[in-house]
Amino acid sequence: MQPYSCVKKQKLKKMNDKIVKEHQFGHPISKIWNAITLEKEISTWFILADFKAEQGYKYTFKHEAEDQCTTINGEILKVNPTTELVYTWVVEGTDIVTTVSWKLEENESGTFLILEHSGISNFPGESAVAMFNSFSGGWDRCITDLDKHLTAINV
Repeated sequence: MQPYSCVKKQKLKKMNDKIVKEHQFGHPISKIWNAITLEKEISTWFILADFKAEQGYKYTFKHEAEDQCTTINGEILKVNPTTELVYTWVVEGTDIVTTVSWKLEENESGTFLILEHSGISNFPGESAVAMFNSFSGGWDRCITDLDKHLTAINV
């Protein structure tokens, strides 16, 4: 039998490996899909993107604000038009591969999003906790910014 502290650490690691964000948008699924897959739209609500929703495409997201310079690279793993987009996510300067998944479901109120970011426990030691917290807050802001973008273009 494992000591309590080992069991607790394993559960904590497992729990912190995946961020899950759910959001109900009052917009049609096609609008959400375009906003998360078209380079021009991603660059409007998120950061500068070199992106194509094509399996195998190697994309880049680049943020060049005065206070930060972040580049994310990855590869598109899966595309099911209008319902699912999955890609790897590698923060430049690291070799840690994580995975981001967008799942969309149309409903009577618009579109329900389930966004998952997994593999974060691959970061070493305490940096995994810091990255988990950073990504979690970042995805909250992204969903808010995406909703504002969609509302603005539908006015």
